[in-house]
Amino acid sequence: MTKYAIIVPDGAADEPLEQFGGKTVLDAAETPNMDEVSTQGRQGLVRTIPEDMEAGSDVAQMSLLGYDPLTFYTGRAPIEAVAQNIKLSMNDWVFRCNLVTIADGKMADHSAGHISTEEARALIKELNEQLGNEKFQLYPGVSYRHLLVFKGLDFDVQTYSPHDNLGQKIEKLLPRGKGAEMLIDLMARSQQLFSNHDINRVRKDLGENQVSSIWLWGQGRKARMESFQKRFGIKGAAITAVDLVRGLSKLIGFELIEVPGATGFVDTNYQGKASAAIKALGKYDLVFVHIEGPDEASHNGSAEMKKQAIEQIDKHIVGPVLEAMQNYESWRILVMPDHPTPVSSKAHSSEPVPFAMAGDNVSGILHTTFSEANAAKSGFRIDKGFEIMEYFLKS
Repeated sequence: MTKYAIIVPDGAADEPLEQFGGKTVLDAAETPNMDEVSTQGRQGLVRTIPEDMEAGSDVAQMSLLGYDPLTFYTGRAPIEAVAQNIKLSMNDWVFRCNLVTIADGKMADHSAGHISTEEARALIKELNEQLGNEKFQLYPGVSYRHLLVFKGLDFDVQTYSPHDNLGQKIEKLLPRGKGAEMLIDLMARSQQLFSNHDINRVRKDLGENQVSSIWLWGQGRKARMESFQKRFGIKGAAITAVDLVRGLSKLIGFELIEVPGATGFVDTNYQGKASAAIKALGKYDLVFVHIEGPDEASHNGSAEMKKQAIEQIDKHIVGPVLEAMQNYESWRILVMPDHPTPVSSKAHSSEPVPFAMAGDNVSGILHTTFSEANAAKSGFRIDKGFEIMEYFLKS
């Protein structure tokens, strides 16, 4: 039986930067192991965001896993609800609820300084006690990422993700449409609660970004997807620190493997993820390893932080997993970001992403290092992102 590994450095694709001499962050980073995958196998481009869909990780990850978002997508928040084991009825609405920093009337930080989970849970608990009722309830998640579930209400509303609108005026980002007034009211009431909160006073004293408000977006109704094993005949496991990928993994029947010290940021436990992946290969046909660090570095506008995160992924995850794969008679490995997150814009982009794969019966034409430019030069392009999985597993 063939063993498969997929390693996803979230948001790693980028644009050429002057500080790296016209190279992208991926090209400027020292990535000998990703380069080995592309040199020994093949690389190309894949469009993970269908036309007319927003460039979100939810859409991109769904494509990467082999599912057409045009068929299966119901919103980001419902996917994360699955990760948190929140039971939804078909009439419930669930919204993603960020803790954010607003300054000078603008979206200053989508993560309130990557607030700790302990601080965030205390704030969400207090907000729930004061505002929650039979119509809606808040559910705490990890760091700045939380959920709000409405029961017996209906929405037809447009919302805006905070991480793709950093620096934008809040008045332009407020929800619009049926039900928007209720959302705006809840956000305003959270601002009153947080304005002089003890946690914010401490964060101010420490020079950390304060929590100004909750931010509601990514809404949708209950998600349903076909199992991966039924679809592809393969049993899989996933390693990730973020609820979005946890939720998708549970929806398609992947086993979730928890790694101590996995944070969803650049300080994650890279070695721990690799060790867990290598161990999982002994039990599962496919292991899916997701690393959020490069994406978060981009949202922070730090090319150097992003470069370091990519190098850590290459050294501590791609290298060890690639070496372990070769102990099996038959194997394949795929390395690819889900979407670009250019440092310059601090926002997701819908441009195609580079991928590199190697292993049994994988041969390429352009045997060179892994980068956006080389992937484009290969002439190999997959325009429907969800087809990448079928190609990786069976071609």
